[in-house]
Amino acid sequence: MRKVLTIVVLMLSLSADAADSLGVDSVPKKGWLARVIDSFSEIDTNYVEPQHYNWALMLQSINTYDYYRLSTTGQNSQSISFAPTVGIRIGPYFGWRWIFLGYTIDLRTFNFFSGRRKLEIDGSIYSSRFGADVFYRRSVDDYKIRNVNLGEGINTDPLKGEDFDGLNVSITGVNFYYIFNHKRFSYPAAFAQSTCQKISCGSWMVGMGYLKNDIEFDYKRLEQLAKEKLGHEVKLDSGMMFNRVKYTDINATVGYAYNWVFARNWLLCSSLSLALAYKTSTGETEQHNERNEGFDFENFNIDGIGRFGIVWNNTKWYAGASAIVRAYNYHKSQFATNNIFGDLCIYVGLNFGPRGPYKKKKIRN
Repeated sequence: MRKVLTIVVLMLSLSADAADSLGVDSVPKKGWLARVIDSFSEIDTNYVEPQHYNWALMLQSINTYDYYRLSTTGQNSQSISFAPTVGIRIGPYFGWRWIFLGYTIDLRTFNFFSGRRKLEIDGSIYSSRFGADVFYRRSVDDYKIRNVNLGEGINTDPLKGEDFDGLNVSITGVNFYYIFNHKRFSYPAAFAQSTCQKISCGSWMVGMGYLKNDIEFDYKRLEQLAKEKLGHEVKLDSGMMFNRVKYTDINATVGYAYNWVFARNWLLCSSLSLALAYKTSTGETEQHNERNEGFDFENFNIDGIGRFGIVWNNTKWYAGASAIVRAYNYHKSQFATNNIFGDLCIYVGLNFGPRGPYKKKKIRN
């Protein structure tokens, strides 16, 4: 039995609002704030078609994936991987210019009277020049054992696929990035459907991010489950015998993205960013708490963010799919965690309410 929490997703997508003033001589002079906002969406119209409409309506399905691997190093290394069943959320989205508000429900866990809790909140800002992601995820008692190695000669097949209620995870993060070739390359065309890429183009990106991860692990529950399924006791490595690990991640990223216009109104986008991340952590074992907050070169790790999208957009109707995959790694001398999570979105939508320069002129009789 599972308990589902309603999920509200906020997505801000700054489109080419400056296009509103094209061909309109009566528009009053804009203030400094309006000019700054317009600079976020500067485009070369030879490469990018601006948004033609003020309003948008969209139906979207979101499939979520989450994967955790805990491992130890040394002569008797052990590892165990957890992942919940892929979540499926669906719901409507409604937008005005650069603000999108949406509401989704989890079809797989639509039961308000069960005990398990899962919450996912994601937000993104896509402008021509800048972008940002904000996300929060919390999973409680929602994982299954996917793969496990408890030592040489130990057959762990009976553990695979078993529910495991001893892992609770929460992750909070924010990423900012800057797009260099922002006038000719459009991220919103691939992920916000607010512009249309007309000619294939790419761009380098740089950014920074912050992440806070909290992992609670009941290793005694794992020992108990192993005894029940394997028929004998299994000794866990000391590096696996922890109750809780919390780490903070500060990172700098560099990446490249490319929009391929392979047919009329069609776009395929691929983007990859690598992050050099510095992590500080605190951990709780059965005996005591451990802190690692001083500077140490061993605390640097490599993380990654991938974005992929395919979309058909004729400025009024659009449909497509997009995926964001994040990978975070934490390594110490005797212990490591690897976390991969992401969303696959499939959507179809309609733009309406033409903006000033795109309104059809009324013909007087």
